[in-house]
Amino acid sequence: MQSKITLDALELLLKARFKEGFLSLKDLPHPSAFKDMEKATKRIVRAIENREKITIIGDYDVDGVSSTSIMKLFFDEISYPVAWIIPNRFRDGYGLSPNIIPRIKGTDLAITVDNGISAVYAAKLCKEEGIELIITDHHMLAPEVPEAYAIIDQKQASCSFPYEEVCGAQIAWYLIASLKNALNMKINMMPYMELAAIAIIADVMPLQHINRAMVIAGLDALSKSNRPAIKAYREQIQKEVLTSEDIAFGLAPILNAAGRMEDASHAVDFLSSTNIYDARVRLERLIEFNTLRKATEEEITQKALKKADRDAPVILVEGKGWHEGVVGIVAARVARICEKPCIVLSENEEGILKGSGRSYGELDLFGIVDGCRMHLEKFGGHKAAIGLSLQKNSLKAFREQVLISSLAIKQPKETNDPEIIGELHFSEISFSLTQMIQKYEPYGQGNPRPKFITSEVEILQADSMGKEGEHMRFSFVQDGIVMQGVKFKTKASFNVGEKVEISYTVNENTFRGNVTLQLMVDKIKSIQI
Repeated sequence: MQSKITLDALELLLKARFKEGFLSLKDLPHPSAFKDMEKATKRIVRAIENREKITIIGDYDVDGVSSTSIMKLFFDEISYPVAWIIPNRFRDGYGLSPNIIPRIKGTDLAITVDNGISAVYAAKLCKEEGIELIITDHHMLAPEVPEAYAIIDQKQASCSFPYEEVCGAQIAWYLIASLKNALNMKINMMPYMELAAIAIIADVMPLQHINRAMVIAGLDALSKSNRPAIKAYREQIQKEVLTSEDIAFGLAPILNAAGRMEDASHAVDFLSSTNIYDARVRLERLIEFNTLRKATEEEITQKALKKADRDAPVILVEGKGWHEGVVGIVAARVARICEKPCIVLSENEEGILKGSGRSYGELDLFGIVDGCRMHLEKFGGHKAAIGLSLQKNSLKAFREQVLISSLAIKQPKETNDPEIIGELHFSEISFSLTQMIQKYEPYGQGNPRPKFITSEVEILQADSMGKEGEHMRFSFVQDGIVMQGVKFKTKASFNVGEKVEISYTVNENTFRGNVTLQLMVDKIKSIQI
């Protein structure tokens, strides 16, 4: 049973999320707080002075694409030519892998961004080829760490950087800030902050401490940006001011789609566009990838749900030839629907299973699968999201070990959605509520938008909306107070006059200059009378 919530109680709960208060850019730690930052900076400066060949190696998600773009655009700005590679998900696998070593032969200095901390064998191959290696990454360290000239990763035990949850693009941003200082150049860091903000949101970093400060500054910069790619995106969605939701549900999936469906270099090319005409054409291409991604993802989600054992503590499903590019999103959708962590694997023609896992609530999926490494070929990630691969003949043992490991890990006792703040009566829903909620924006990971629950609500009206009737519009009434609501992506049917319990967030809806309050409905549960 949820406790009743008042405006004052809500404010105290939201305030408690920010133990350091609201930080600003002046609170950003110095780049030298990162272990090996100064060592890496000096080595890159030496490479520039000696005209060495530098290659940037990124990753195919939004964080990797943003990190690669930050590095590429910085070197463009200082007029130093660098090569860059984003491994292809299907041909090369993840990050700095042995598969890409032949492509970087002749490189003097390789710099990874958003990857590399688990590339032990590839790092050895670099050494054999005479390629010096700087690793910048933010993922957890495996028991064995690659041999490299410098490793910048805040999760190293000996790193004094005070914030553990930062993404790869933030570390890339810090690296170019350190380089700018070492090169004694006047460079505006805000255009790079735009790209870091996109990655922080897309990589679901907690929107607290410096992450919040960087996202607020980055969103402000994005809304004023002259970068052709950002101008083309604002033009596409017909919005001047971008919010964290515009990034999370709009731009991030579009940038991600290139790497999921074909090749992430398309996304770097888009972000690096030098004129609006190129940017528009490249954006259209990314939107086409995203449309294809949505259809593919929907098809595999339905197949995965049919195979899911909903009683298992961790759902583990596999399918032959499932599109590797969407298994992560499918895992997230199945986890949300079944309210359990989920791992989705795709079997290729060689009998290798590759896939992704997504957690649910506060459960540490990385911790669970970390205890199953003996059955895996590759494994990496963090508490909420993992990537893995294994031989088909290891699947049975892996499945059994996941069960043992998940039972050994203490499960958080959460019967309710952890994002629900409390029970709210319709009489408490007002512009004072939404204005107070706006004070604690941007919302996202670690700072979820306040969600409420209201019981004893009657449905006055329920109509389908959207091109294919995939969404629903409602009128609800409680004790004579009527509220309008919207529920996206639902095929369920609801009866007028039905008594329900609803969970929702509240937003201000502007239509033709008129601002009204609207409930963004998450779940509707019938009340048995």
